[in-house]
Amino acid sequence: QVQLVQSGGGLVQAGGSLRLSCTVSGRTFNTYIGWFRQAPGKEREFVATIHMSGTSTAYADSVKGRFTISRDNAKNTVYLQMNSLKPEDTAVYYCAAGYKGPPPTQIKAYDYWGQGTQVTVSS
Repeated sequence: QVQLVQSGGGLVQAGGSLRLSCTVSGRTFNTYIGWFRQAPGKEREFVATIHMSGTSTAYADSVKGRFTISRDNAKNTVYLQMNSLKPEDTAVYYCAAGYKGPPPTQIKAYDYWGQGTQVTVSS
């Protein structure tokens, strides 16, 4: 079994920063941790992903240059640093664990999901 626990959501003004955390319990071997987000009335969309032991990362075009995904292996934790936030970044953010490469960007590639955390960016 794999469990993912998220933290770090909140309210921030446009142009501000926020960091999300995802702590993984269970399997981390050959594992990608991805971040997805879902705004009201919209489909869940890919944001970023990282391999837990390699260096492979991938980002959605909408967040490149603003968001950075990273990991702390000692804590089995993946972070999403979000800078230069825009109102359109407002969504519920989810982390998820998947087991297929190259770096997966599709929802169907992920098998376990965190509980989600709200990120609200005010204009």
